[in-house]
Parts: sequence; C-alpha cells; structure tokens
Amino acid sequence: MSDTLNTPAVLSDAQIEQFIDQGFVRIDNAFPKRLATQARARIWQDIDADPKDPATWTEPVVRLWVYWQKPFREAANTPTLHGAFDQLVGKGRWLPREALGTFVVRFPSPNDPGDTGWHVDASFPPPEFQDEPELATDFDQWRVNVRSRGRALLMLFLFSDVGELDAPTRIRAGSHLDVARLLEPHGEEGLAGDMDLTVSDGRPEVLATGPAGTVYLCHPFLVHGAQPHRGTVPRFLAQPELQPAEPFSLDRPDGDYSPVEIAIRKGLNR
Repeated sequence: MSDTLNTPAVLSDAQIEQFIDQGFVRIDNAFPKRLATQARARIWQDIDADPKDPATWTEPVVRLWVYWQKPFREAANTPTLHGAFDQLVGKGRWLPREALGTFVVRFPSPNDPGDTGWHVDASFPPPEFQDEPELATDFDQWRVNVRSRGRALLMLFLFSDVGELDAPTRIRAGSHLDVARLLEPHGEEGLAGDMDLTVSDGRPEVLATGPAGTVYLCHPFLVHGAQPHRGTVPRFLAQPELQPAEPFSLDRPDGDYSPVEIAIRKGLNR
C-alpha cells in the first residue's frame, strides 16, 4: 500500500477539480528523463528495428508487455506519483506498481495502425472466466462496471517527447461522466470494453502531449483513442493501470469519497 506518512501533496485543489470535471490531470516531471532514456534503450532490444535507421521502421505500431527492470520500477514509483495517487484514489486504497506495461511504440508511417477507435480500458474478465482470467484472451469482452472493479486509474506514461504530430493519445474531456451513467444500469456485471461510446460524442478533444517524464493520470472511465504517427521520431508510451487495494464505494457512510469516487457520483447526479 502507499506510504501514508511521507507522500507529498502534489496536486492543487484546482487540479483535483479538473480531474473530477474533465477526467484527467497532467503531471510534468513525474519521473526523471534519465529513466525514460534508459527505458527506451531497454525497449529497443525487443523491437525488430534499428533506432538509427527509419527504413527499418516497417510497422506503424508495436506493442510490448511487462517490463520490471529498475528504470521502469523507479519511473512508476516516484514520490510525486505516490503523492498524486494518495490524493486521487485515497491513502491506503491503491497498490504500488512492481512493473510497467503495456508499452505502445508508434512509428511514423502512412499505414493505418488499425487501433484508433474510441474506447474505455476494461479491467476484469467476463463471468465465464472469473476463476481463470488468463484464458480470457478476447480483450474486447473484458468488462467495466460502475465501481471500476480492478482499476483505480488509467495512466499514460510518456517515455519520449510527444508533440501534436507524434501520435499523442486523444482524450475526450469529461467523457468519464457519460460512461458512469452508461454503466450504472448494468450493476456489478458491467459492460464489455467494446460498449457503445456515442454517449460521449461532442466532448472536447485533448491531446496527451508533453516531454518525456510527463504522466497523465486519468479516471478509469475516460474515453480515449490512438491516432497515426505523423511526426519523425518513434513515440514510446506506457499505459498501465493503477490497481485498487480495496473496491471503490459509491455509498460511504462517513462521506470520505476519493476524487475518483466523487467523479463517478457526479456522473450519476448523486
């Protein structure tokens, strides 16, 4: 669990209100750039391409899984991030990351990457795979419910500088409120990750840009999407979840709601 004594207050009241209203907050210098440099060097070892030769960048996107080495662990567990987790999720209510993944590396390419649709990241397997989640390999059928079972935050870790042409993640600001209302009638079972997200149509679009070391902390219901890379330098992004240490509650007798819970309740007009 989090260190409840030594984590600093990282986010201002205005940033917490932004998280509740818009569904995300950007933290600059969330981890040192030197860790981003070290991490990219390690990731390149697993990519069938030469970092110095664009002619070898033949795929528009490469996905890589868990990295547990020191630069990744340190990037995920800075005092800045721990402090922000405490403020958004609640002290003692989240679990530290022991590794980072999924990594998505996007390359400049005229080809369609095939994964640019709007979506919400699902967090638990369908009922028939409750006891064997490793067998639920069709991730379109993974679920999301109104209490965000299994996910406290969606996080976007920028491991390279990301400008507007470098395939920044697209964010529909405020869409988490729409998704909360969409999920409520479906109770604990929730909906599959391929749910109809037209409820968020018309929300303003924000691009997750920034220098390496930037982290976007997002509400788990935030609607987001990829886009093609129109720049010149590969983009390195990790998008892990922050796992809860205990289930979210939308009816706390003491009223001690976290900003994540407050945002859900706001979406439900509570």
